[in-house]
Amino acid sequence: MNIFVSNTLNEAQRRQLLAQSSQDVFFLHEEFEEQSPPHPEFLESQVCFGNVPPDWITQNPKLEWLQLISVGFGEYLHLEWEQLSRRIQLTNLAGLFAEPVAQSMLAGVLALYRSIDRLVLLKENRTWVGDPVREDLKMLDQATVLLYGFGSINRRFAELIAPFGCRILNCNSKTTLEELDQHLTAADVVASAVPDTAATRGVFSRERLRRFRQGSLFMNFGRGSVVDENALIEELKSRRLGGAVIDVTTEEPLPQEHGLWDCPNTLITQHSGGGTEDEIN
Repeated sequence: MNIFVSNTLNEAQRRQLLAQSSQDVFFLHEEFEEQSPPHPEFLESQVCFGNVPPDWITQNPKLEWLQLISVGFGEYLHLEWEQLSRRIQLTNLAGLFAEPVAQSMLAGVLALYRSIDRLVLLKENRTWVGDPVREDLKMLDQATVLLYGFGSINRRFAELIAPFGCRILNCNSKTTLEELDQHLTAADVVASAVPDTAATRGVFSRERLRRFRQGSLFMNFGRGSVVDENALIEELKSRRLGGAVIDVTTEEPLPQEHGLWDCPNTLITQHSGGGTEDEIN
């Protein structure tokens, strides 16, 4: 069986993988550009580990299993899975990143509530403000937290904030948009952790962002496509929204001229939320 690995591995990780290959053949390659033609060795493989360009999938009649190295799978949804699923099993890393992402979410909300982001900048500028900083400090205790998506990430986040006594509002796949709108007006924190699908794309539109409670906090740890970024920038710069923790954006890397860089009370965690020092081992 030929196994095609499309992931960035160091030499030690490559040796470990090859040592465990038994009679399988591993083809090790770096990640590929979206428009690159299928690699010849991919076309000879029955198994692929990695997020290869979606159009490659239809060009390999031998492929039986595609194991993604991500939780998200939105870029593959446009393929004809009614036919492809008869011979190809598609699996993702659902649940694998729940713990680190949830911890990043907790770190983000606490950093903004306790003005850690501002204090870091003051330290860099060797500026002492002192007592006036205290006037802007919030407590997470008793906050109302809206979880948009109730998969493994938000379920773990709910567990982490439970000791703070937060009121939790859940929005799962069965929640209507009307119910979501009602919840938004009551939420102090909105935590989005959903994949890119037709149902989630653009949910946080300009109109819906204006339903947020004044001074509330928005966190996005799912996919950038869920929110109208231009409208989000306006809400943050006008300070109608109290802040944001943004792990995922529509375009990554985020262009230097992008407006999110200049938004106040905004942490951009650069799609690192699920990372750990040993995540590939």
